[in-house]
Amino acid sequence: MGRSRTYEWQDPGISAAAVGKTTGLEFLREVIAGQLPAAPIGATLNFTVDEVEFGRAVFSLIPGEEHYNPIGSVHGGVFATLLDSAAGCAVQSTLPEGMGYTSLDLTVKFLRPVTADTGRIRAVGTVLNGGRRTALAQSQLFDEKDRLLAHATSSCLLFPVP
Repeated sequence: MGRSRTYEWQDPGISAAAVGKTTGLEFLREVIAGQLPAAPIGATLNFTVDEVEFGRAVFSLIPGEEHYNPIGSVHGGVFATLLDSAAGCAVQSTLPEGMGYTSLDLTVKFLRPVTADTGRIRAVGTVLNGGRRTALAQSQLFDEKDRLLAHATSSCLLFPVP
């Protein structure tokens, strides 16, 4: 009856030490290329960052029963993590060298249920407004038929990296 899942990740301190040494876009491209370790949460939930360009980031996940809540669908926290990652990395992609960010808030609207039968889902994050101290981003979660599953907005605090 029991099920198990094993996964690995790399030292997150390596990537953390690289933040601010290049532009945010260059940093994210190094993660995608495998030159910097991806965030361990990606291994935990089994999602990836697939695309990044200035002001936009795309993450994807194939939902499985390991993502389920007790009522038999993907837990909202999985949605929120994917949406937060896409929105935050969209902001990060706009940062100049020497700057970092952190999420201030995340507002999520769940529109459709997701199960293991849904297939690959993708979160598309875009920057709505970038300022000197804060940025506003949105992210949308789609299924393979481009149906909107969930939507989020996020405010991010921008700060110089020492």
